[in-house]
Amino acid sequence: MLRILLQFLAPYRRRVLVAVVALVLAAGAMLAVGQGLRAVIDKGFSAGDPAWLDRTLATMGGLILVLAAATYLRFYNVSWLGERVTADIRRRVFDHLLCLPPAWFEAGRTGEVISRLTADTTQIENVIGSSLSIALRNALLLVGGLVMLFTTSLKLSLLTVGGVPLVVVPIVLYGRRVRKLARESQDRIAELGNRIDETIHEIRIVQAYGHEDADRSDFGRLVEASFDTARSRVANRARLVAAVMVLVFGAIAFILWVGGHDVLAGTLTAGELSAFVFYAALVAGSVGALSEVWGDLQRAAGATERLMETLHATPAILAPAAPRALPEPARGAIAFEKVSFYYPSRPDTPALADFSLAIEPGETVALVGPSGSGKSTVFQLLLRFYDPQAGHLTLDGVKLTDANPVDLRRRIALVPQDAVIFATSVLENVRYARPDATLDEVHAASVAAFADEFIAGLPDGYATDLGERGVRLSGGQRQRIAIARAILADRPILLLDEATSALDAESERMVQTALDGLMRRHTTLVIAHRLATVQKADRIIVLDAGRIVQQGRHAELVAGDGLYARLARLQFVA
Repeated sequence: MLRILLQFLAPYRRRVLVAVVALVLAAGAMLAVGQGLRAVIDKGFSAGDPAWLDRTLATMGGLILVLAAATYLRFYNVSWLGERVTADIRRRVFDHLLCLPPAWFEAGRTGEVISRLTADTTQIENVIGSSLSIALRNALLLVGGLVMLFTTSLKLSLLTVGGVPLVVVPIVLYGRRVRKLARESQDRIAELGNRIDETIHEIRIVQAYGHEDADRSDFGRLVEASFDTARSRVANRARLVAAVMVLVFGAIAFILWVGGHDVLAGTLTAGELSAFVFYAALVAGSVGALSEVWGDLQRAAGATERLMETLHATPAILAPAAPRALPEPARGAIAFEKVSFYYPSRPDTPALADFSLAIEPGETVALVGPSGSGKSTVFQLLLRFYDPQAGHLTLDGVKLTDANPVDLRRRIALVPQDAVIFATSVLENVRYARPDATLDEVHAASVAAFADEFIAGLPDGYATDLGERGVRLSGGQRQRIAIARAILADRPILLLDEATSALDAESERMVQTALDGLMRRHTTLVIAHRLATVQKADRIIVLDAGRIVQQGRHAELVAGDGLYARLARLQFVA
């Protein structure tokens, strides 16, 4: 764990050095305070010189100020490092997650991934920003205190610390501010969790539209906002600690000064002021602190292992070392050549078997068949979320395995069965595929998708926040937003996955009209169970058990006596 943490700390060597120097100064000043006590008792009291006593106690006051300043520097810089390294780890893990294919997420649980990004990184933050520093500090105090115990001959008691009530004042003043900032920090963490959950839940749309860079930038902005809040919280905590230390040790110095004059006046004995007890308490406190920190270190070690497992997960789909460029301009010609594919979770059942299909540029092809026949698998392979075990796919004559997956997906627009709406404005949802699109371009795409009419009726128009998963829209409205997104993307290949299956008749009519306009300009693959939506297709491919069993136009297939005719009779029995 220490080796891994040092790798993340390496870019911040100067701040680490400042923190280490401050830690050593703070420990040295703490030990020197005990020697000041010894000098007060052995020389100040026995010599009976009030002026010398005053000078010694003034020197101790200077040591206390050095201790407070060094503690502030240590606490602030170490806490800054904890927050900064945690932010770096979160960004690196999130960036890596966006490179992993959907199959990786299907093998695990989204909640576990979110836990690794939040709870586990918080454990590491606690170690770097607190526990490790406390461990080193108390180790120094333990060794130094033991040495001083053996070298001192004082056997006196320490006066009761009367300045403790003064500590309540800064705790009340700074404590409220710290608690408020702590709540704000947790809210920021919650925002991160929500964004992570949403992005991972919709990872196919993220990758299909090549939105990884925009998501990295947006997530980085949220991470930095969380870091800024945490930095303010740390600064206030550092002031609180420094104020408490000044008051506590100032109270000790004041009591020693009063007690010293009482000794000279004969009302107290010198044995009542003892550095020995001070070192004894220091050693006892150090041992207790080290025992508490050990548990934190153990928990952080486990958290580090979990995070490293995620970072070391290798994407199954990688760009080749020298990817082949896709031809320009794009034509949209697609070919499946003797493709066989088995899902990792079903290695004994072929999703596609010896599947061959050529689609010409601009052609509209419908995929029809019972559930489990392989229709969705065609889309999964074309988007290269998986690679087939046999055969290959080509786009405009280039094998998909020879091209960069990001370049490939930038040529495909996807309209899924369940329209994906993100918890942001209409504007940002429509231009998801083109974050740099202007408002005029978004408006034109929305008009073409028959979405502008209902958008204009929303409270804030295109600036209206649609809520999580688009809960403020109907199914037909969500689907038209998804179609506007695909229109704005203007990519040569269009994939429609049951785009109208869950809509009522009126919504289906409007969505189908929008789709008809979109399909005329692109190579289109349509998955449909409702055969009424595919009658206009140039060609219908009928799949069963991963194989093509029929193909042709609607009228030809209905006239025959195959699977398509049986499906048609079931749906058009009236």
